[in-house]
Amino acid sequence: MKIGLIAANGRAGSHILREARMREHDVTAIVINKANLRMRNVKTMEKDLFHLTKEDIEPFDVLINAFAPSTGEAHLHVKAGKHLISLLEGTNKKLFVVGSSGCLYIDQDHTIRLMEHQDFPEHLRESAHYQLQNLHDLQNSAIQWTFLSPSVIFDSEGPRTGHYIIGRERLVVNSQFNSYLSYADFAVAVIDELENKNYVNTVFTVASENVTSAS
Repeated sequence: MKIGLIAANGRAGSHILREARMREHDVTAIVINKANLRMRNVKTMEKDLFHLTKEDIEPFDVLINAFAPSTGEAHLHVKAGKHLISLLEGTNKKLFVVGSSGCLYIDQDHTIRLMEHQDFPEHLRESAHYQLQNLHDLQNSAIQWTFLSPSVIFDSEGPRTGHYIIGRERLVVNSQFNSYLSYADFAVAVIDELENKNYVNTVFTVASENVTSAS
């Protein structure tokens, strides 16, 4: 599988890059500045995602969008999403999007999203709003896509347990009743899905099953 990983130098992207490399996938880090990559000896494409062309993405089977805009620029989730959709239209390539927990429903009837709850962090609400718009754009598109939302607690320092539980559009908790996910286990779930193709053109979410011990 040939993977183009956008924002491979970010927190989510760097973990996905490591997982993909560990499983010996052919992955290219798409970054503005390769000097900021946390891994060395990685195939790279130095380019702003907004300047990517159809020719740039031709070698890839999958594009992973791990782009995280700077504070105050959350609207770029929508702009980036629309640009990537336009690049993949008319192809058999897949777009995999790192989503937001705020987009997940918290009730059985799927009427209330986490971002609408009063305890959802205010500084994350705007980003979740624009990521939801990106999701709507994906749902209205004709491309192949998957949107993976993390848990409420998204831990960049957490262990790679390799074990997680899966939900669809509704928030899930693990056996310790925590909506918790390490970035490392998120990366495992990303590559698992790319290999197994269980959630095509849909949303899913995962939570780490064990938050204390690595395997």
